Amino acid sequence: MTNSSNKRKIFNDPIYGFVSTPFEIIFDLIEHPYFQRLRRIKQLGLTNLVYPGSLHTRFHHAMGAMHLMGLAIEEIRSKGHEITEDEAKAVTIAILLHDIGHGPFSHALEHSIVNNITHEDISQLFMDRLNIEFNGELTLAIKIFKNNYHKKFLHQLVSSQLDMDRLDYLKRDSFFTGVSEGVISSDRIIKMLNVVNDQLTIEAKGIYSIEKFIIARRLMYWQVYLHKTVLSAENLLVNILKYAKELAKNNVELFCTPPLKTFLYNQFSKIDFTNKPELLDAFALLDDYDIMTSIKVWTAHTDNVLSMLCKHLVNRKLFKVEMQGMAFDKIKIEKLKNEIKKRLNLNDNEVNYFVLSGYVANDAYRGDRISINILFKDGTVLDIAKASDQLNIEVLEKTVKKYYLCYPK
Repeated sequence: MTNSSNKRKIFNDPIYGFVSTPFEIIFDLIEHPYFQRLRRIKQLGLTNLVYPGSLHTRFHHAMGAMHLMGLAIEEIRSKGHEITEDEAKAVTIAILLHDIGHGPFSHALEHSIVNNITHEDISQLFMDRLNIEFNGELTLAIKIFKNNYHKKFLHQLVSSQLDMDRLDYLKRDSFFTGVSEGVISSDRIIKMLNVVNDQLTIEAKGIYSIEKFIIARRLMYWQVYLHKTVLSAENLLVNILKYAKELAKNNVELFCTPPLKTFLYNQFSKIDFTNKPELLDAFALLDDYDIMTSIKVWTAHTDNVLSMLCKHLVNRKLFKVEMQGMAFDKIKIEKLKNEIKKRLNLNDNEVNYFVLSGYVANDAYRGDRISINILFKDGTVLDIAKASDQLNIEVLEKTVKKYYLCYPK
């Protein structure tokens, strides 16, 4: 067997069964250390503290999204739309690498490790670096990823309100959490894909699958992604890193793995990543294990606040959470802070790490973004919000806010 044929590997995925690598470069990218790091980053952060089965990783998700992209390409081609072999390869690379820039615990620490730079920005930096290593083979993939390619529907397959990313994570997260409300018919949706005027559409026969998809997404946000106990755990994690950074700024010695030390004892922004290529290599070594190993050691730190916070997380002694539809009364929050200060012997600054308040927002559908378009037999194309006889436009587009207050029990 030749080396090239060895690159057409088959992976056994719990959601889709056997998943194959459609291009040789896909296998090479999967084997790259940048991509292998995704095995060490959980897809749902600390959600496993609520749903014990949700231990799947960004690696699982990227592989699943890649598989769905292959099905979508095949379907769109079967309906007479041209997707060249180079375009198919490029859009598959784009979806495979779309989350490669995620840091430890995925969205939970999005702004805790670095400042003013998103995981999409870091994904872009990784792709640019890989493009150099692969002698320009990712150039077209990067154009599609950045929506700079003339066939806009290819970018919509990667990033839109009905992309392969969402189709995979809803089904996968539902499976691993056991939350059946997130089950969607990704096969049915992909079979209904079409293209009109360079825009991705769904044939009218698939409208009910799209309605189910939108409802499932809304329910998964409240029941899983924005679950109040998950919010408590992830806010606690964010505050641990925030407090550790405060200590590091004051030159307090903290046990850290080398990659974490780089980011804990320095403040880096997007410009720094551009000007200092070595930062990307340091970030590429950072994963969930660096964070949890350090937090576990910090439970015995001489700083009482850091030790207490870390013990709460490691031992799952999570803060109590209250949620409501309006902002919490400032007087109530101040009264609570005073009680916690006395009980835990904290000062005015320290208590802010134990009493947390804010809000989360959930919208099922955004009419101001790339629409989900429904294609009728007569050629008419309508936004799902107007085409649906089940979903009210005002309900679809309404952003629902819930305010939370977390504090030690």
